Amino acid sequence: MPEETMIFKSSAEDTKELKMIALAGNPNSGKTTVFNALTNLRQKVGNYPGVTVEKKIGRMIVSGEREVYVLDLPGTYSLAVRSPDERVARDILLGRMKDTPQPDMVVCIVDASNLERNLYLVNQIQDLRLPMVVVLNMMDTAAQQGKEIDATRLAQGLGVPVIACVATEGKGIEALKTAILSGSHSMPERQWRLPEAMEIEIERLAGVISECMHLDKTTAFAEALILISKEDEKKSGWLIGKKRIEECVKEIRGRLTEWGINWRSAVVEARYDWIQKILKDIVRQTGSKKIALTDRLDAILTHRIWGWFIFVGLMAIMFFTIFSVASFPMEMIDHFFARLGDVVKNSMPPGDLRDLIANGMIAGVGAVVVFLPQILILFFFIGLLQDTGYMARAAFIMDKLMSRVGLHGKSFIPLLSSFACAVPGIMAARTIESPKDRLVTILVAPLFSCSARLPIYTIMIAALIPGASAWQKASIMLAMYLLGMVGAFVMAWFFKKTLLKSQTPVFIMELPPYRLPSFKTIVLQIWERSLIFLRRAGTVIFCFSILMWALMSYPKVLDVSPAESLRGSFAGMIGSVLEPLIKPLGFDWRIGIGLVGSFAAREVFVSTMNIVFNIQGHTSQTEPLRDAFRNATWPDGAMVFTPLTCISLMVFYVFAMQCISTIAVVKRETNSWRWPLFQVAYLTGLAYVIALCIFQGGKLLGFQ
Repeated sequence: MPEETMIFKSSAEDTKELKMIALAGNPNSGKTTVFNALTNLRQKVGNYPGVTVEKKIGRMIVSGEREVYVLDLPGTYSLAVRSPDERVARDILLGRMKDTPQPDMVVCIVDASNLERNLYLVNQIQDLRLPMVVVLNMMDTAAQQGKEIDATRLAQGLGVPVIACVATEGKGIEALKTAILSGSHSMPERQWRLPEAMEIEIERLAGVISECMHLDKTTAFAEALILISKEDEKKSGWLIGKKRIEECVKEIRGRLTEWGINWRSAVVEARYDWIQKILKDIVRQTGSKKIALTDRLDAILTHRIWGWFIFVGLMAIMFFTIFSVASFPMEMIDHFFARLGDVVKNSMPPGDLRDLIANGMIAGVGAVVVFLPQILILFFFIGLLQDTGYMARAAFIMDKLMSRVGLHGKSFIPLLSSFACAVPGIMAARTIESPKDRLVTILVAPLFSCSARLPIYTIMIAALIPGASAWQKASIMLAMYLLGMVGAFVMAWFFKKTLLKSQTPVFIMELPPYRLPSFKTIVLQIWERSLIFLRRAGTVIFCFSILMWALMSYPKVLDVSPAESLRGSFAGMIGSVLEPLIKPLGFDWRIGIGLVGSFAAREVFVSTMNIVFNIQGHTSQTEPLRDAFRNATWPDGAMVFTPLTCISLMVFYVFAMQCISTIAVVKRETNSWRWPLFQVAYLTGLAYVIALCIFQGGKLLGFQ
């Protein structure tokens, strides 16, 4: 039974001992850092039922043994939402979400350096009269801006506990736990007010909503406030069939317009008027404003010329580090699996079982696990860029290029996240308001080379240039990543001009202040990703290694060479059938076996190739596999893995859609098989045509 089901379907007696806390806040407010600080590693990540938005729930231990469940809601600026993840946050707070109850308490995380805007969401949640604690996070950033905030007076003005906090340093976390544990906090009456005529009309609408939807008066009033000022709210689905409510909304808007009240902005203006009155004597500017450093950094990092050099330079440093720093732990992992294979071979009698364990299971899994250090370094750099605030600057400098292909900078964050893995990158596209822009981003996201391609690039670069330096390897790797980016932008332009034609949206994005990174948060993310990778290696890759070993071992062909035995196997038959189709790309039947195996996951190509050559007696180490590539020949004695073939194969994997997980998440995000099947077709066709042009064009120019 899933953990979240167990939480919410406890017995009546157990329920008295449980609390479900929801963390709410604006994007970039440090909400995830607070969540990690409260829960440590006691977290579970899944999806909300019926939607593709990620669900993060954790357990916080208080008073030694007592557990409090913490739900990390997607970031949102307001309950008047514009994207799927914001809608999930709103629906949970309003009690609309099926299978997820309205929280017992809300912890609102606000950015102390941008208090006025952050308190807008706090004010909206207060309307729900749920027990609340407000966390003034990033107090250090506020101090650097010369701001002094009186947390005690703010608590008096809001009528709820307010905890000053610097979550990245752990300051205020224990005080927050104490405030949460103290139980329910009585909520004051609503303090802000609308024009009197509008107040009466909202109360009337709330009464109709309460009667039709069977809601309590408080929730009905909050729903009425959202509904009266949000023109497209009826599209959310919860009002389908409620014509009485729709007619009431239409009548009220008509009367308000006649009375000269702007129903679109009146609620927003009233909220901000109240917030400004509260903050008048609570926030004081000391005069020692220290934001010059941020301004100076932005003048360089977001410069229209230097910004590009810095971005490319950072990518080059990242890839250099991947090849230089990761080499030592990779050698250790190589050595471990090689020794493990030798132990099995020396302790078991010859036969299929020994061959399966040593050359199938150990060699197959080891060939992929060896690249774990490189993948973790990639995740470390991406986490560092996000935590320092540079990721938003990267989106800013990319906006001009993105606008030329019909997208805006906001699409770049999901695309950049796809460098780690296309699955979270595609899921991150749900923050994009326009459905067509969201779909274009999803369709091109796999072109940003994910971490699963690292093993393929690494082994092919080793075969291409055996004695390459770390900088040479990094340059080739960077070229592959840039090629994928260019391909993504070209295809995005094509889709925006044809299938998904729409106007280029205006780019509005908040640039968070620069911060020192929280290494605890980054390490936690790396730990989670390493577990996901190892779990994948221990399940998907393990199973496919066994399958590929079986396909390459049977049927048995006696009294022939190992190569002829492999060609006579089921896998060899599949590869032989594919060879006429892929030979124009420079690929032989053995590469064809790898292409078929890697459809489950791209990194399976390396483990499949490792099994192919391990059948001939090799271990799981990278060097023998590289040498085996260089010794592989065609029937006429010509080399298979020539430099031109290596480049053709790397380029094929830049564009090819070789990942079942990505196909599955695209299906969930688009709620249709139409788009994932289209994506597989166009990316596979694109990969084939470009690899064909490179190989045949290179041969015409005299390259080998």
